[in-house]
Amino acid sequence: MNYINEFETELKYVRNYSDNTVMAYKSDINAFLTYINGKDLISVNYDDIRGYLKKINNLSDKSIARIMTSIRTFYDYLMKRNIISNNPIDGIKSPKIGKYLPDVLSISEVEKLLEFEPSNNFTFRDRCMLELLYSSGLRISELVSLKFENINLDDCIIKVMGKGSKERIVPLNDIAGSYLSEYIDTIRPKMLKKGDNDYIFLNNHGKVITRQAVFKMIKKRAETAGIKKSISPHTLRHSFATHMLQSGADIRFIQELLGHSDVTTTEIYTHIANEMLKNDYNELNPRDN
Repeated sequence: MNYINEFETELKYVRNYSDNTVMAYKSDINAFLTYINGKDLISVNYDDIRGYLKKINNLSDKSIARIMTSIRTFYDYLMKRNIISNNPIDGIKSPKIGKYLPDVLSISEVEKLLEFEPSNNFTFRDRCMLELLYSSGLRISELVSLKFENINLDDCIIKVMGKGSKERIVPLNDIAGSYLSEYIDTIRPKMLKKGDNDYIFLNNHGKVITRQAVFKMIKKRAETAGIKKSISPHTLRHSFATHMLQSGADIRFIQELLGHSDVTTTEIYTHIANEMLKNDYNELNPRDN
C-alpha cells in the first residue's frame, strides 16, 4: 500500500494544504525513505529516527525542525488510520528556533527597484509584476496564477486564491492598476504565440511565467538597482506589510490583505517595524553622533 500517496491526498484535499507545502512534506518523507533503505515505513522505530537526525545534523535548526514536522505529521496520520499504534518520533524534541525576522526593503530601496523605464514587452511585464507584488502583497504563487477572471480593473481589485484555497479581494493602487491595464490591453497580446491561455503573465514562449523566472528577474533587478540585500518575491510582500504598518494601517486590515488565517502570523511585521524604527532612531539621534 502506498502510504505516501495517501498521505499526500490527505494533505491536499482534507487539510487543504498548499501545493508547495504538500511538496515539501512529500520530499521530506521520501528523503527519509531513502535513508531507511528498503525498510517498511510502518516498521520504523525510535532508533531509526534518531539515526536519521544524526545524519542530517549538518542542516540548519530550521530545516531539521521542518523535517521533523513532516515525519511527525506523517506518522500521526498513520496512527489516525490505525495502521500503527505508536508514533516513532514521540519523545524526540525539535530544535529550538530563534525569533526570525524576515528581511524587508526600505521605502527608498523599493523606489530604486521599481524606478526603471521599460524598454520592451518583457521589461514592461516585469515592471507590472513588481508593482503588483509590492502594492498588493501577493505571494509569488498568487501572482503567476492570476487569470483574467481574477482581474476587475473597473473597481481596481483583484481576486486572489490563497493558501488552503481561501479567496480574498485585494485592492489595486493607481500605479499598479495603470501598468496592469496597459499590459493586458497592449503588451500581453504581443506576447501570445499560437493558441491562447487565460493566465495574465506570460513568458517568452507565450506560456504562463514560472515562479523561478520571476525570482531570477527580481534578483537581477535588485543587482541593477544596487540593492545589496538578499531579495526574493516574498521580500516585497514583507516590505508591503511593514510599510503599511509604519503608515498607520490596522494590523487586522493587513491580516486580511495578506490572507493570514491567524493574526499572530501578521504580528511579526510589528516586530520588524519596531526594529526599523529603533535603527532609524539610533542613526538620527544627535546624542549618538
